[in-house]
Amino acid sequence: MSLNLGGREYLWQRDARWWAKSAPILFPIVGSLRNGEASTAQGPARMGRHGLARNYRHEVVSATDEAVSYRLASTPETREQFPFDFMLEMTYRIVGDASLEQVYKVTNTGSVPLPFTEGGHPAFNVPLPGTDERFEDYEVRFGEPWTPVCPLVTPSGLMDYSQARTPFENSDRMPLSRDAFTQDAWVFQNVPGSTAELVGTKSGHGIRCDFEGFTSLGVWSFGDAPFAALEPWLGHATATDEDDVFEHKRDTVLLAPGAVDERSFTLTVF
Repeated sequence: MSLNLGGREYLWQRDARWWAKSAPILFPIVGSLRNGEASTAQGPARMGRHGLARNYRHEVVSATDEAVSYRLASTPETREQFPFDFMLEMTYRIVGDASLEQVYKVTNTGSVPLPFTEGGHPAFNVPLPGTDERFEDYEVRFGEPWTPVCPLVTPSGLMDYSQARTPFENSDRMPLSRDAFTQDAWVFQNVPGSTAELVGTKSGHGIRCDFEGFTSLGVWSFGDAPFAALEPWLGHATATDEDDVFEHKRDTVLLAPGAVDERSFTLTVF
């Protein structure tokens, strides 16, 4: 709900005129299912965009000056939407002077394989408070020049690889513009070094996201919203060339009963 360094608030502060969230947790899906539904080995799954974890209060498990851990466990109510048993533990940990690590720990507490994807959705103030910059003064920077090919996000929120787009060629940066997001988010895959920065070109202030272990990075804004999001994802919305079997979705983890999957990304502000 806040990411503050030196009195400067980096995280978007929830304004319903644009978007009433800041950094929701995406689990057990990222993006949308076709028509909000998919079949699974345990019966139908019916969830809205980005799943169910962001819609529930998580129990605080532990808290220190450096870290806080939360837990969300499956209930009869969650099983009506997603017919599996799970335990999702989220830990937020300060690392060094200016980094926040966000750890996802998923345990299969059921007796059948648990299919899931997961991700983050942090949005950041653009422009940052205390600068004289505009939205167009910001850019997303990558670790090296490359030519990404991004699936189109359809009006229904699915991924269309047959209409892939290239936002830039042989470059290590993408300038932000209002026109860049008229077709929803850019979904980058195989990002060099699994790292990206959102930087103000005048102030030099920004955010670096390191997301090894996640397969995609969503970059999103819309309209005249005064923010941009860097979203590390494991998996993404159902693709138009996929069927509606949950276990068949790209990058879906199939976690054995009793097994644990843990991965994290780090936000560094400067």
